Amino acid sequence: MINVQRLASAILVFSGIAFIAARAQQSAPTVPAEDFVRAHYTKYEYRIPMRDGKHLFTAVYVPKATAFDGDPGPYPFLMDRTPYNVEPYGEDKYPARLGPSDEFEKSGYIFVYQDVRGRWMSEGDFVEMRPHIDQKKSPQDVDDSSDTYDTIEFLLKHVANNNGKVGIWGISYPGFYTSASIIDSHPALVAASPQAPMTDLFLGDDTYHGGTFMLAANFGFYALFLPQKNPAGPGPTVPFDFGTPDRYRFYLDAGNVANLDTQYLKGSNWLFNDQFKHDTYDDYWKARDLSQHMKNVHCAVLVVGGWYDAEDLEGPFRTFHAIDKFNPQTPTTLVEGPWVHGGWAHGDGSHLGDAQFNAKTAVYFRVEIQFPFFEHYLKGKGGTQAKAIVFETGTNVWRRYDTWPPKLATSKTLYFHSGGRLSFDPPEEEKSEDEYVSDPNHPVPFVGYPTDTVPQRYMVDDQRFASYRPDVAVYETEPLKEDMTIAGPISPHLKVASSGTDSDFDVKLIDVYPEDYPDPDTSMEGNKRILDAPPLHMGGYQQLLRGEPFRAKFRNSWEKPEPLTPGKEADIDFTMPDLFHTFRRGHRIMVQVQSSWFPLTDRNPQTFTDIPYAKPEDFKKATEQIFHQKDSASGVEVMVLPGQ
Repeated sequence: MINVQRLASAILVFSGIAFIAARAQQSAPTVPAEDFVRAHYTKYEYRIPMRDGKHLFTAVYVPKATAFDGDPGPYPFLMDRTPYNVEPYGEDKYPARLGPSDEFEKSGYIFVYQDVRGRWMSEGDFVEMRPHIDQKKSPQDVDDSSDTYDTIEFLLKHVANNNGKVGIWGISYPGFYTSASIIDSHPALVAASPQAPMTDLFLGDDTYHGGTFMLAANFGFYALFLPQKNPAGPGPTVPFDFGTPDRYRFYLDAGNVANLDTQYLKGSNWLFNDQFKHDTYDDYWKARDLSQHMKNVHCAVLVVGGWYDAEDLEGPFRTFHAIDKFNPQTPTTLVEGPWVHGGWAHGDGSHLGDAQFNAKTAVYFRVEIQFPFFEHYLKGKGGTQAKAIVFETGTNVWRRYDTWPPKLATSKTLYFHSGGRLSFDPPEEEKSEDEYVSDPNHPVPFVGYPTDTVPQRYMVDDQRFASYRPDVAVYETEPLKEDMTIAGPISPHLKVASSGTDSDFDVKLIDVYPEDYPDPDTSMEGNKRILDAPPLHMGGYQQLLRGEPFRAKFRNSWEKPEPLTPGKEADIDFTMPDLFHTFRRGHRIMVQVQSSWFPLTDRNPQTFTDIPYAKPEDFKKATEQIFHQKDSASGVEVMVLPGQ
């Protein structure tokens, strides 16, 4: 959702910056910089009527007649619909930037920014990820597809010098609105780019991963994303006072999740309540799974995501595959790069934390992929894109495929063995297991340093701090003799037992660098590390590639959780989002398994109970067993590509 400037006053002030900036990035900017926009565009403000009589506030920026030499128009529309406000308000006030990137505002587009229903200056009631209505029986049956349709109808009739074509884009929450807009799409809507789209908040996007509540990110977000009485223009934002810069301590002291509502939010935000109270895959979540409604998509689609997106990593894949399934004739492209949430929209994308990509990946996306996509479909310039354009980390190269995952990728399983060994050979021992004691009152932290937010770099952070803990099981291969590339989803298959009646099992896939790996040049501009961190040494670095939690009570059903039987073996099978990475020769592959990841996820009391309301006495130690023997083999299934 970026332009960051427009978010700054509303979002970046609060300490949950990673999550809320991620959900809110694509609103238009507010910080004045230069007079280019004012000199080249005329601004209009409309209150566009919807079919049910409500009006949505919309700011439109139209190129002036002499703005672009040799291109008098007509121009296509490029639209962004957002719940984060379309500041600045007032026809005499202009933003510093327009469009997804600098290339657009100098190329002849009519830019449209709209406050969605029930937010800021738009009328109506706001509904979190408003469910799509497949069969609309009256003008009162409205959703974000119909709101976009009605907006396009109005724009075509009331904004002069348009060429009859519309494009739409948005990141995170605006990515959701982009996805919703293309269902039963308006004939004039010819190009759309849902980027990190929120798609199913329970099944892998912002709110729940593997049945665990994404604690720090969600509370940080909803401490500022508040219900509104509309219309209401933006006012000063007061950051939430956590009382400490150490979020680990804050959330541990808070106790259960419900306490965050009663003690800190004082029941003021029903949006937050909806998130933590619906802690199974009930009708609330099912109605909001937009991927089930991706039908009648008649425009070209560019789906964008980041391999290291901490918020909406699953959404792009779910959206891409759903569009392909229901609309096989629709031109659809998946783009995945080495980015955090919205990281492709700003910066150069050359690194994340200590991980170096040796290329300006974000610049490449903006100039060589995103801009040509809209130019082609909205103006008839250039050619079409490949089916999948993906950045291979490890070797740091872009690849293009006609399917995703690639057709040549085959399934192989990395098996756990005694002594912490990991290999593609299944175990042959008749009896072999590891165990550790998980204490929910002393949970495993998700980063090895104090933090006052969810740092986006955690997705590639060094995991040595965790591998040294006695409550983390570690499995590692010998140094690889040849490069090995994985491409596609990652599926842990664990044989476990617990002394508790519920437990989490967090699985992390890690690239272990050789001990003699050369240190990077940390003097490189922009390669900022943790404040006051010691000099970086990459020898032996354990780079996180993919990590996901899974709550054992959901092992058989998302709808009807079941307790574990203490001491009885259980199967934990789940799938983590896709990855495209090459483990280089001399590196090792590591898998870590633990039962807490705090405060990234909420704590499992390790007793079968109503977790958001768990009492202090419910939080109990549990002994966790992981079996790796002939008849009970644990491992992680990956998709392996032959040598490229």
